[in-house]
Amino acid sequence: MITVRSEALRGRGDITLFEPAGVGGLRDLPLLILMHGVYGSHWAWALKGGAHRTAQALIDDGAIRPLVIAMPSDGLAGDGTGYLPQNHADFERWIMEDVVDCAHEVSPLLGAGSKLFLAGLSMGGYGAMRLGAKFAGRVAGISGHSSATRARQLARFVAEPETFNSDDASLDPLFWMLQNRDHLPPLRFDCGTEDDLIEENRRLHRSLTEQDIAHDYEEFPGGHTWTYWQEHLEKTLRFVDGRLR
Repeated sequence: MITVRSEALRGRGDITLFEPAGVGGLRDLPLLILMHGVYGSHWAWALKGGAHRTAQALIDDGAIRPLVIAMPSDGLAGDGTGYLPQNHADFERWIMEDVVDCAHEVSPLLGAGSKLFLAGLSMGGYGAMRLGAKFAGRVAGISGHSSATRARQLARFVAEPETFNSDDASLDPLFWMLQNRDHLPPLRFDCGTEDDLIEENRRLHRSLTEQDIAHDYEEFPGGHTWTYWQEHLEKTLRFVDGRLR
């Protein structure tokens, strides 16, 4: 675990960092930033999702090539920040600048040739899709699990709904996907058929299809649970590996 002083947060931020074992002197490995959902923190993907164990097992089996995974907190304001810029702290810049810079400073496995991938669940999936589309030129791939697909959807899950009840179109991933459609990085997302967000994910899939924006969308049995995310994290890890081949 890393605790770092963040100018974007105007305080401290936490990151759980996974570096694969047994990779010798490799360098320029890809960096996957894996983002948590509402009420979560930097430990959620590791302690609840076992992300490090899943990644190491796939690497050991030769199913994917080694990668570094940064699992940051979202900034820990209220019930969830949406990874958005706000008046008191810039949670967007925290992810796209401070977390990236910190991971590169700490891990000798990263270098100038490391590609950046964004992924997450629920609020983290929303963050991955919005930031990945907004900063399309800096991101090599985007993956979302059970994602909120608009900022207004996050208002259902938090005690401070005014943070997300906005008419600002730039808060929605689709806005940036359309803005940057000509250089949008590869995009995949999935959702459980028993998830409360299934219709929103289907709607985004239809919108992207109508706009002829390339993407992969999948549905699987399951709800908005860690059982689902544990099972389907492998999709993200294989997706990252596929973009490197």
